[in-house]
Amino acid sequence: MHNAVLAEMVQSYPRFAGWRYDAFDIEPGDLAPALRRMGALGFQGVNLTVPHKVLAVGMVTRLDVRARDAGAVNTLLRDGDGWQGFNTDGYGLATGIRLELGIELRNTPVVLLGAGGAARGAAVECLRSGCAGLWVLNRSRKNRDALLAQLAPLAGKVPVRTLEAGARAEGLAKGAIVINATSVGLRPGEPAPVDLSHFPGIAAVYDMIYNPPETQLLAQAKALGLPCANGLGMLVHQGAKSFEIWTELPASETAPIMREAAAKALGS
Repeated sequence: MHNAVLAEMVQSYPRFAGWRYDAFDIEPGDLAPALRRMGALGFQGVNLTVPHKVLAVGMVTRLDVRARDAGAVNTLLRDGDGWQGFNTDGYGLATGIRLELGIELRNTPVVLLGAGGAARGAAVECLRSGCAGLWVLNRSRKNRDALLAQLAPLAGKVPVRTLEAGARAEGLAKGAIVINATSVGLRPGEPAPVDLSHFPGIAAVYDMIYNPPETQLLAQAKALGLPCANGLGMLVHQGAKSFEIWTELPASETAPIMREAAAKALGS
């Protein structure tokens, strides 16, 4: 996605002629020296994926508010001899849901599946956006309760409740959107993390998984006639926001190029 944007943008912005986006496989124990080395080599920025998102929090000189609240960073910007840390996952999620489903998180009830790192970032974005309420469902009560404890200072007046796996969601607000932040569905044929028929009155389903493009959760949503979307939009828009942090080019300008590149790569 990033190299596709660079190839396009260099025609209008010659300063990107020497820029390139590369992938590196770095062990968790090697992250700190790798970041020091990247800084010394003049890297402008870095993207991080699991498990580095949480590890890097203690390795940056400054954290933006979303990264601080989420306790995770996915984007670094060189800052002198160190790095500034950002989290663009929440932006990607909110933008993907708005553009793919026509739903704003503000004033919308949310059912969040999962309690890991992806769920944490999603929950923070939902609360910061002013969702109407947040219901968290996770098979591990320990992880779920740990997430709820972390979210408590951020919730304000937004009610945060729990749902039990396998139970019918009685009392769930009408018009809720279900967001899957688990990894269930990554493997072809893997069953859905929940039975959507247990959630009366839901309005839409968003699955962060984008490969495969249709999980069992999305297949059930379609069978029930519910608007739904996979996580390709989130992938694209978090990437475009990272690119904006590094280059100051608006994410809205680069996202269409990234989406076309990502769709082509996944199609192949």
